[in-house]
Amino acid sequence: MPQDLKPDHLASARRTLSLEIEGLKALMASLDGPFTEAVEALGTVAGRVIVTGMGKSGHVARKIAATLASTGTPAQFVHPGEASHGDLGMIVNGDAILAISKSGEVSELYSIISHAKRFAIPLIAITQERTSALGRAADIALLLPKAEEACPNKLAPTTSTTMQLALGDAIAMALIERKGFSAKDFKVFHPGGKLGAMLTHVGEIMHSGDELPLADPDMPMSEALLVMSQKSLGCVGVIDEAGRLLGMITDGDIRRHAGDGFLQRRTAEIMTAKPITVGPEMLASEAVKILNEKKKTNLFVVENGKPVGVVHIHDFLKIGVV
Repeated sequence: MPQDLKPDHLASARRTLSLEIEGLKALMASLDGPFTEAVEALGTVAGRVIVTGMGKSGHVARKIAATLASTGTPAQFVHPGEASHGDLGMIVNGDAILAISKSGEVSELYSIISHAKRFAIPLIAITQERTSALGRAADIALLLPKAEEACPNKLAPTTSTTMQLALGDAIAMALIERKGFSAKDFKVFHPGGKLGAMLTHVGEIMHSGDELPLADPDMPMSEALLVMSQKSLGCVGVIDEAGRLLGMITDGDIRRHAGDGFLQRRTAEIMTAKPITVGPEMLASEAVKILNEKKKTNLFVVENGKPVGVVHIHDFLKIGVV
């Protein structure tokens, strides 16, 4: 193909994204009372949210179910094609159904619709057609605006599935806020990988107890250096009689003050007063940000003014945060 006749892939991509963005804008503008009703209905479900859909809508439904389950709303995908062959048994009283279909006329959904009506299971629809079989049967219908598909032939689900996915995310995030689902709760469902590491709390990885390198303000530096060497954390915390942290001595402090008589000087003369500290409930990701911004390698962990631990940059490297 001659160079000047080759399709402009960047222009195609921009057209696709532009059409999908327009679809999302239309979706945002269309949100109204039924969305609030759907969130409240799903937020009060005693059982699980059963998410279902066929074809591309089915792939979207799987993702929405996974997002709900990982953010504190028990959810499960049920394939509509398998439902009439025994999988209807997965949908029981106490559940709610979130069914997704652009046209609302997918025959495979009919058995699920009938099951919902037979057992009075709440049915929430995401569809473009209010007068479709799904739209009419739904207790709550979330209607997608009639936006142009990004497909050049206007056939392949593109803009419509993007809107479905975004609406599912909007529901999941509204449920998070409704339930007060926190980062600590989030970690329960994401213990592995980089995300699990980022959601680890400082108190879970800090060095504590006998590992703490501590000294009093009058300790000579000759002894403080022994403490630093024995604890192998590259720092010493200076505490008062009540155990409150007054300051911190690091390798940098030692280099700045090295000279004649250094070993006889008191820790109070060498320490950096009021050092940057963190709490044990701080997320590892936040602590790493502080270390990077302040160009530090370690931090004391403090509760009520008293040191309860130390974290070193190597501790975050070990769990995969850095």
